[in-house]
Amino acid sequence: MIVATRNQPYAQERTHAGARPVFVVGCPRSGTTLLYHMILSSGDFAICPQESSAFCFLGLKYPNLGALRERRALLEFWLRTGWFAASGLDRKDIETRVLEECRNIGGFLRIAMEAMCRQQRVRRWAEKSPAHALYLPEIKRSIPDSLIVHIIRDGRDVALSLANFEKIHPFLWDLGKTLPALGMYWKWIVRRARGAGRQIGPDYYELHYEDLIQNPRDTLAKLGRFIDHDLDYARILQAGIGSVSRPESSFPGVTSSGDFKPVDRWKQKFSPRELAEFESLAGDCLEEMGYTLSTGPMNQRRSLPIMVTGSFYASQLKSMHWLKGRRTLRTLVGRRG
Repeated sequence: MIVATRNQPYAQERTHAGARPVFVVGCPRSGTTLLYHMILSSGDFAICPQESSAFCFLGLKYPNLGALRERRALLEFWLRTGWFAASGLDRKDIETRVLEECRNIGGFLRIAMEAMCRQQRVRRWAEKSPAHALYLPEIKRSIPDSLIVHIIRDGRDVALSLANFEKIHPFLWDLGKTLPALGMYWKWIVRRARGAGRQIGPDYYELHYEDLIQNPRDTLAKLGRFIDHDLDYARILQAGIGSVSRPESSFPGVTSSGDFKPVDRWKQKFSPRELAEFESLAGDCLEEMGYTLSTGPMNQRRSLPIMVTGSFYASQLKSMHWLKGRRTLRTLVGRRG
């Protein structure tokens, strides 16, 4: 689904998409990696398995790239990262352009990715950092020709996967690892990204993870028309980059595509109490996204304590995101969520 709003702040006509950069975003554990690897497997995209975290980390660490000193610091830091190691680039491939041309983190990202395109002799590049779902306005301001692809997954399955995944901690306390709390995290990110998408307009596209899994050929064909690229499913399977042939799962025992059954896991995993609380907190967003609630109105606990809990989680997420953008406190929160 394309969400298009004509009255948008990015006042430019949509141009030919054939060489435009593509950003794959979404709440963590929503299928961003699978979709990204499918796009790479289609051919003519630069291959880099490392997330850039350009806007959600590097841009916060080095916010003043108008200064030559800060550009030098960014370059030296980046040369020690896993992203640089995975890029296959040498320092000389980007140093001159970074020091002379770069003025914001989007410019830095474009310089690095265009260097990879030249090295690999391909036309296009795509980037996948799930947390960039919170930075869509910044992406469009610094890379105006970018195309945004937002993949959305049932929040109940997202919460289960996040609970099994030890690397993402949206909250500073252990109780934030409960399924209802993780549901609020999913709801917050999805709504933030969709709100920004309405402002971006025709350069923003939504698809559902379940459609990608259950009807990949048609889902990819529609996406291909949006990014102006042939996402031929047979060719994608043949190339099989990354999770296309080796599923990434937070659940033990998933070792092959035959074991990979990620849709509606929540039906077997949630307790009735967890499900009622989860749908009381995040059910409105689930329904907005077209998902059917399992608990009826009588079982959804829309009590005062539930509403207070939801407000508390939302305020904590907003505060954490605000703190992450404050340079003096970045060391404290930079490794969280």
